[in-house]
Amino acid sequence: MAVSRRSLLMSAGAAFGAGALEGTAKASTGKPVRIGIVGGGFGSSFQWHLHPNAKVTAVCDIRPDRLEKLSTVYRCGNTFKNYRDMLKHPELDAVGVFTPAPLHVWMALEAFKAGKHVISAVPAGMSVEECERLIDAVKRSGLRYMMAETSYYRPEVMTCMEWARAGKFGTIFYSEAEYHHEGLLSLYFDDRGFPTWRHGLPPMHYPTHCTGMVVPVTGERLVEVQAVGWGDNHEVLQTNQYKNPFWNTTGFFKTSGGHSSRISVFWHVAAGGTERGAFYGDRMSYIMARPEGSPNTVVSISKDGKTAIDANGYPEGDVHQEKFAQPDHWERLPESMRVKSGHGGSHVFITKEFIDAIVEDRHPSVNVWEAVAYTVPGIVAHQSALKGGEPMKIRDYGKAPA
Repeated sequence: MAVSRRSLLMSAGAAFGAGALEGTAKASTGKPVRIGIVGGGFGSSFQWHLHPNAKVTAVCDIRPDRLEKLSTVYRCGNTFKNYRDMLKHPELDAVGVFTPAPLHVWMALEAFKAGKHVISAVPAGMSVEECERLIDAVKRSGLRYMMAETSYYRPEVMTCMEWARAGKFGTIFYSEAEYHHEGLLSLYFDDRGFPTWRHGLPPMHYPTHCTGMVVPVTGERLVEVQAVGWGDNHEVLQTNQYKNPFWNTTGFFKTSGGHSSRISVFWHVAAGGTERGAFYGDRMSYIMARPEGSPNTVVSISKDGKTAIDANGYPEGDVHQEKFAQPDHWERLPESMRVKSGHGGSHVFITKEFIDAIVEDRHPSVNVWEAVAYTVPGIVAHQSALKGGEPMKIRDYGKAPA
């Protein structure tokens, strides 16, 4: 990463030449997956050093303080300031890309060229074209890709996925998810006062903390959208590189099953910060806790068909509402990884899944097809909002081959 971020961004848009993906790295039986981590901010918050089948063999960052943090957390003395130099390290099977979002696809493609598996921070890409290049690279390389989407591995979402597969919801005809994050202005500028990649980022270009709940629980793709954005005359909305006029955007989606979903991403809102979802079925519903104080709640309809009379004298169904004691699902983890982690405890599960997928030679849960299914709907929703809420179709890129 000795080259400037500007030149890296320019390189990210270059064509990814055919025939560049010839090498395939696979972990040898009985040997740990050797992983290199680039990006010492978010990248230092995972548990690679605690997985029994993983070993951090290289770390990389252009900032000395973050490079030192990576080295300390993962107990790794092989430090690099240049990403391409790290990719040449002889003891490397996989790479964790935890750098600014505009670099994700470029760095993933460089890793594939070097024959390395990739796990990347969200979002998968910044444009539909980038996401398509990523899918093509995975197909041609035969390597494994995972997006480190935290919402997929929140305990509430894991529980709801289980219940949905078991049919407990009945039909989930409506879902919603919200990502509210007031107070990001401090991250819009670096310590020199220059704009960072977050400066003016369109809310729906960062949708995966919401779509990463809705898509896996419903099991349906988001295929159509109408979106509405809101902004004011703040200088950030007038000067950002994305030409984005919105602080907040809400998308109203149609799923591949013909159902509805509302997804809201807000950067400027008088509400508590949250990443939450709700799933409404004709037999049972699950409503995740709100920052204002309501708990995780399960609502169900009695199977005996009883009815009650409400305060206005109207009949109503026998509906039961109760606080749900959400389990943490640590029984799914090796004992060495049963530690508290970020984003609702999701980081340990992400760490485990990526390493296990390489060892077992399979696509991980949030593989490239899932990653694109979480990312592209937001990109299209932003386009809809720019056009005043014009209805737009969203392409379904399919699922991972069995």
